[in-house]
Amino acid sequence: MNQGIRQTHRWISIAFTVTVIANFVARGLGQGQEPPAWITFSPLLPLAVLLFTGLYLFVLPYVAKRRSELRTS
Repeated sequence: MNQGIRQTHRWISIAFTVTVIANFVARGLGQGQEPPAWITFSPLLPLAVLLFTGLYLFVLPYVAKRRSELRTS
């Protein structure tokens, strides 16, 4: 399961990067006009997924350490 979350985090980070680049391109080619809202807000969904998977991956070593300490005692 950990490997799947790690792989998902990597692929979502690529999607997030692409949406941010698309946002900048749309703003650059807009010639002074505001891009559509769906382009502006498109990076938010991958960012939310990255938040949760990143927090899980951050906490994982601490939980593993705690489990190993409990097993030895």
